[in-house]
Amino acid sequence: MTETKTADDLFAFLDELGITYDNREHRAVFTVAEGDDLRAEIPGGHTKNLFVKDKKSRYFLLTVEEYATVDLKQVHNLIGASGRVSFGKPDAMMDYLGVEPGSVTALGAINDTAHQVTFILDADLMENEIINCHPLRNTATTSIGRDDLLRFIRATGHEPLVLKVTA
Repeated sequence: MTETKTADDLFAFLDELGITYDNREHRAVFTVAEGDDLRAEIPGGHTKNLFVKDKKSRYFLLTVEEYATVDLKQVHNLIGASGRVSFGKPDAMMDYLGVEPGSVTALGAINDTAHQVTFILDADLMENEIINCHPLRNTATTSIGRDDLLRFIRATGHEPLVLKVTA
């Protein structure tokens, strides 16, 4: 198994790709509500991430706007999952994305070298020019251009899906 990449590895990879980003350090935030006060100083779309699996143990990361609603009883129909989805376990999250609960991020694609996760970005979120994600830890927010986020995910060997998965 390959070594889990850190935020520093992530930033080096973004630099290598020529992707511009802005990273802001802050206190640890574990939920969307805990970071509400940071919104004024960090423009762009802020994310909520749902790490889910289907009946065949296929994993999906749904990245949506922070206060968007995802119908977990129906989302499998939209994402091509086998039956209803349930939340993935923290050990699978660490194994595939290199993150712990509270730090889940689409930037975790850098750690999914075995391509076990399908990355789904909500269409409404992708209307923002700037997308804000945790850089593999919840003590910072990384702002990245929408198109650069797609380019980053592709550079990790994944084909991100932009789908309307929110209510």
